[in-house]
Amino acid sequence: MMTLAPQAAPRPTEEDAAGAPRADCVADSAGGLTFDLPQPDGTGEAAAGRAHLVLRRRDGLQEVRLPLVPAADGRLRAALPGGVDLPEGRWDALAQTADGPPERLAPGLNDLRSLVDRAPDGARGHVAVRIPYATKHGNLSVRSWLRAPHAEAGELHIGQDALDVRGQVYGTALAPDAYAELTLRKGTAVLRAEVHRDRAAFGFTVDCTALSEGVWDLWLRPAGEGGPRVRIARLLDDIADKKPVYTYPRITLETPAGPATATPYYTGDNDLSVKVTTP
Repeated sequence: MMTLAPQAAPRPTEEDAAGAPRADCVADSAGGLTFDLPQPDGTGEAAAGRAHLVLRRRDGLQEVRLPLVPAADGRLRAALPGGVDLPEGRWDALAQTADGPPERLAPGLNDLRSLVDRAPDGARGHVAVRIPYATKHGNLSVRSWLRAPHAEAGELHIGQDALDVRGQVYGTALAPDAYAELTLRKGTAVLRAEVHRDRAAFGFTVDCTALSEGVWDLWLRPAGEGGPRVRIARLLDDIADKKPVYTYPRITLETPAGPATATPYYTGDNDLSVKVTTP
């Protein structure tokens, strides 16, 4: 049985993964993860029955314990079902055998093919995404998102002084009065953009000349002003950190305040933003 419990222990300092057991990970299209790792020497099924894979949230406040059970070729297996909610954040993967201390795991072979071009049905009202990845120290961690509803960013088209955004909404419908919203992160400015909709697909154009200097976050208001405010993000693929992978050219602008550049990018949480800078 999987348990989700508060964890009061302080966040441990991440150590290098040299010599750590390696866990292979397989993701399925429903959002589930399966972990396979070697069975420790000198342990049998009895010890395996008291072994767990521990997912510990990076803030140290929660952990998930998954039973490790014997699998093929003398390995141990733990499963995180897609239907079980994993709160949004970064989760470090550890193995604990019997009464021993939890030990960090290193990434083995990750099979993430089912995450590419994934299209969840959104019937549960939210989208759950879990992507295993290697940390900068070579440890295994899982990045989890839980968005209800979710606005998935698709193609971005860079124009002369505008940005065209396409996407798909999950977990809610697009109303006739749906619109996009741009908010200045350090300020109170809010701009609207008209949304063109086709069933669950949406599109809108950002007039970059209307943006003042700073970082602008992009949101979707699928039900209009009285409905939810949904952060536009790119989550439905196998890349845990989009920021260094998806890069876009700067848009050169001539504004009333002088020359400027606007650059779309994905944040550390894979949310879509636009950064406007002046010389």
